[in-house]
Amino acid sequence: MPGFEVFGAEEKKEIMEVLDTGVLFRYEFAEQRNNIFKVREFEEKFAGYCGSGYGQAVTSGTAALKVAMAALGIGPGDEVITQGFTFVATWEAIFDVGAVPVFTEVDETLNMDPADLEKKITKKTKLIIPVHMLGAQARIKEILAVADRHSIPVLEDTAQAPGAKLGGKALGSFGVCGTFSFDAVKTITTGEGGMVITDDEHLWRRMSEYHDHGHDHVVNPGGRGGEGRDFIGFNYRMMEIQGAIGLAQLAKLDDIVAGQRRNKAAIKEAAAHIPGVTFRTILDEQGDSASFLGFFLPDAEAAARVNAILADNGAGAIPFGSNTWHFYPKWEHLLNGSTLARSGWPFQSGGGKRRVVYDADVLPQSAAIMDRLLVYPVPVNLTEERLRQITAALNRAVNY
Repeated sequence: MPGFEVFGAEEKKEIMEVLDTGVLFRYEFAEQRNNIFKVREFEEKFAGYCGSGYGQAVTSGTAALKVAMAALGIGPGDEVITQGFTFVATWEAIFDVGAVPVFTEVDETLNMDPADLEKKITKKTKLIIPVHMLGAQARIKEILAVADRHSIPVLEDTAQAPGAKLGGKALGSFGVCGTFSFDAVKTITTGEGGMVITDDEHLWRRMSEYHDHGHDHVVNPGGRGGEGRDFIGFNYRMMEIQGAIGLAQLAKLDDIVAGQRRNKAAIKEAAAHIPGVTFRTILDEQGDSASFLGFFLPDAEAAARVNAILADNGAGAIPFGSNTWHFYPKWEHLLNGSTLARSGWPFQSGGGKRRVVYDADVLPQSAAIMDRLLVYPVPVNLTEERLRQITAALNRAVNY
């Protein structure tokens, strides 16, 4: 990863078709644009690739989460359960619709632990958001079984796992909807951008309207601005250049995943020689997008020693246990209740009453897993020279 490694003539061609029309806006201007609607085409093709009926393109993966939750009616008074290992966008979006995020443990899939999920459900739980972290599958079938017992919808955060599958079915297509990110370092990229997929036409229409200020997009004699509006919305529209890039990148997605699988296998083979090493649980190797290789050492001290050797030899891994972007105990702004709002929202409600408090130590199972974890991002284009460097570093770590 990521998709920018394979930028080429295909992306330029799609972009030039947009620039030649002079229309960057995804709606209207039918005559001027010569029937070129790149965002709409990207939505249709991405949804089709995932085996879903509808796609809604938006400005980012974060926006995708918010648009999906808004369409699902999530808001103040609701709790939304997600996992303690994710990018901050997952819980930021929950707060932004007015709901309260609740965090579960992860297991050695590095994704939501279904057993802990069951424990975290309350009468206020209105949505569950498992995250397919680092390109591989959460235990989505078990999570859906828990959710179904409690009649709670599931939204899959698939930001890091486009192209990944479980049993031949695309991740993101199991729940009521799935969200994706196409930012600068994702498996396929549009620079910024995101997508929601769903089989529910009514839900899709609500997302379509919400992401465009509530406009219902019904054809009308008055043109843009003449539509009706059933509810308020906001602006999360993707523009045509992003849709154009997305089309070119989507056409390369299978090749990107195939390249990552080859490169991951080569790195994994070298890492396997380190004494005591074990690997992240992958539920379906054939469906792994292979954008990351995760491996465990017996304890935190061993992981630190191994990574010091790797770093000294030019091939340091990511110790996600200390990563401030992705792991619950390191989110100081969440733990401290930091906000720009004078009222203290979303951590405080009216009158200064504390709405929610987060304790850094409430996910001990996750901490024990993350402290032993090292991760290599897997490039699409891995040179022989770089592979030799990584392999040599891993070989030196054998005697940690």
